[in-house]
Amino acid sequence: MTQALYRKWRPQLWDEVVSQEHVIQTLKNAVSGERVAHAYLFSGPRGTGKTTAARLLAKAVNCLAEEKTQRPCNECLHCLAVNENRFMDLIEIDAASNTSVEDVRDLRDKINFSPSQGTYKVYIIDEVHMLSTAAFNALLKTLEEPPPHAIFILATTEIHKIPSTVLSRCQRHEFRRVPLGEITRRLDEICKTENIKARPDALNLIARQSSGGMRDAISLLDQLASTGEEITLELAQTVLGTATNQAVIALIQAVVDREPSHGLDEIQHALDSGADARALARQVVDYLRNIMLVQMGNGEQVETTADVRAQMTAHARALPASDVLRMMRAFNAAATDPRGGWAPSLGLELAFAEMLELPAQAEASQAASRPAVKPAAQAEKAGAISKTPRPAGESKTTSPVTLEQVVKEWRQISALVKKANADAAALLNSSKPLEIRDGVLLVGFVSDILQEKFNRPENIELTCKAIREALQVDLPVQGVVAGGKNALPANVRPDGMVAAALENGGEIVDVQ
Repeated sequence: MTQALYRKWRPQLWDEVVSQEHVIQTLKNAVSGERVAHAYLFSGPRGTGKTTAARLLAKAVNCLAEEKTQRPCNECLHCLAVNENRFMDLIEIDAASNTSVEDVRDLRDKINFSPSQGTYKVYIIDEVHMLSTAAFNALLKTLEEPPPHAIFILATTEIHKIPSTVLSRCQRHEFRRVPLGEITRRLDEICKTENIKARPDALNLIARQSSGGMRDAISLLDQLASTGEEITLELAQTVLGTATNQAVIALIQAVVDREPSHGLDEIQHALDSGADARALARQVVDYLRNIMLVQMGNGEQVETTADVRAQMTAHARALPASDVLRMMRAFNAAATDPRGGWAPSLGLELAFAEMLELPAQAEASQAASRPAVKPAAQAEKAGAISKTPRPAGESKTTSPVTLEQVVKEWRQISALVKKANADAAALLNSSKPLEIRDGVLLVGFVSDILQEKFNRPENIELTCKAIREALQVDLPVQGVVAGGKNALPANVRPDGMVAAALENGGEIVDVQ
């Protein structure tokens, strides 16, 4: 039988353990200075080297090398016996399957026997938090006063479950997650030695999927290597289940296009095809996180195919950052909800419905009326507020079309724009018609970036042309920010006095 890679590549010397220098150096000093404690507690995430360090310590205290600083030597009879799992004085116990008080009492009865081969009998109790309360109580006395030839090493991923009475009797060491670069470097080293062909971007994805656990990363590499093919990013995504599902892309597109029926159909189709509701929700969260990274200028961190990256970039342009964050929270709630309930799809459907809602800030801005403005120093000095007469153009004029008519035809207008420019249509889909003032349609956006993009001449022209085709009227349009700290309210002209004050540093302090 072929040995698993994570066992084959388990560190056999102190220097082979990566990213746990703060623990390894302490243990090396304890061995060389003959100050080894009688009980240790190793805690930290899975796959970070707790059991490996415990075995190395067991090997070091029983090593036959004369020079203590060279222990473990990995060459003497005792070191080789530990490596080959035939050292009688190393006892590894899985607390998950030995949880009862009887198991601990049996251990306590046998501990007084002298070592068979080495100097010390070393007991490694893995996942020690699984012991029952009675078992912990039975272990306490032995931990406090073990025989001089016994060393206990307790390992756990959930230190908060360890009783304080046990913690106080052990020397504690915290293991950290292994950095991404260290994992990738180790995987590359294994690939070169084992003649495994793997692309760097695939190894990077494996490292990310391992969540800081070296053992998990090596196990994933072993799984992919068993396919017999070159490990590419596409293969890694497919085998590891991280390939962006087309249902996810279609779901986000349904939000962009404001098509609720299409989005619900995609959810149902995915579930009917065997997808798990919570897993699908997690995929949506992951996709939205990638969109957020693109929006924040960190797109290089996204590991995906060129086609999906292009779709992601388009969605990043079409969706306001605030909406992306809101969607992530909604779908994350669906992904982490442990209740399956009688309708597994309900969490997904509720999250999707919430995605289609307008942000609260944008809703509030529609009801806002004229604001009171607190002028900045430079605006007040220039007389921008108190000394500037009201422009004659502030009075309202009659529009040939009503706002209600525009809202009713907004989806059709967006569809017409989409035929000419998908990006411009995406901007429209993330906006809302607010008001027709002085014969100009004010279109609300939730961020300055989207508003500035929309106000480019080519986008304005396309929108006006679509309005003309849909409503048979010539209606100028202008994008404004609706929502946010100093967003321009819907009933204030973008080129008016209040807008000028805001541009010069003024601040909205009240709405009356």
